[in-house]
Amino acid sequence: MGESVSTTIVWETPVGRILIRSFCGRDEIRMCSFDSQFGIHPHYKSLYTRKETLEKIAEMPDANVVLALIDYQHIIGFGVLVHPEPEERWAELGPGVMIEIKAIEVCRDWRSTGVARGIVQLLVNHPRIEDMIAYMVGYSWTWDLDGALKIAQEYRTMLIRLFEPFGFQEFQTNEPNICLKPENIFMARIGNSISKEVRTQFKWLRFGVQP
Repeated sequence: MGESVSTTIVWETPVGRILIRSFCGRDEIRMCSFDSQFGIHPHYKSLYTRKETLEKIAEMPDANVVLALIDYQHIIGFGVLVHPEPEERWAELGPGVMIEIKAIEVCRDWRSTGVARGIVQLLVNHPRIEDMIAYMVGYSWTWDLDGALKIAQEYRTMLIRLFEPFGFQEFQTNEPNICLKPENIFMARIGNSISKEVRTQFKWLRFGVQP
C-alpha cells in the first residue's frame, strides 16, 4: 500500500487565494474553522454541516479528505474520498477495491472560481488510485440548484464536465436510488491495474447480477 502524503496547491482566483490540501488529518481539521454557509438553506442542506464529520472520515483507512482553505485555516470547500460502507452494493467487489468520491462542496461565496476542479484533482491524487475503481453517485435531490442557478439537467452536465478530465465516465446501473430520477448519475474511473476479471465483475455488479 502506498503512503498517503499530503499535497498542497495554491489556487489563484479573482476573489482571493485558496490553498487546497489533500490527506488532511483529524487534528489539522480540528484546528480549522468551518464556513457558516455549510448549513441549511431554503431547498438545500449541505452534505456535512459539522466539521467533526470530516474529522471522523479522515481516520478511516485509505480516506482522503481534501480541504480548500482561505487564510490558511478557514474551510470554504472540501472533498471526501472513502471506501463504501460494507452493506452497500459497491462493497461487494471486495475490501479496498472500490472507493467513492462521497462529497464535494464549495460554499456559495466561492463557487465559479474553479476550486471544485482543484479538489477533484487532489482527491484522485491517491497512491492507490490505479489499484481501485473510484466512483461518484450524483443524486439530484442533494444538489444546490438555487445556489448554482441551474436546473437539474444543467447541473448534471456540469458534473460530467467536472469529472471527465480525470478519467471518469458515465456507467449505466439499475441501483434503485440512482434510478429514481433521470437526472441522477453514476460515474467511475477504473484504475489501470484493475484486472479484466474485476472489470467484468464490476459490469455485473452494476446491475446486481451474479454471473
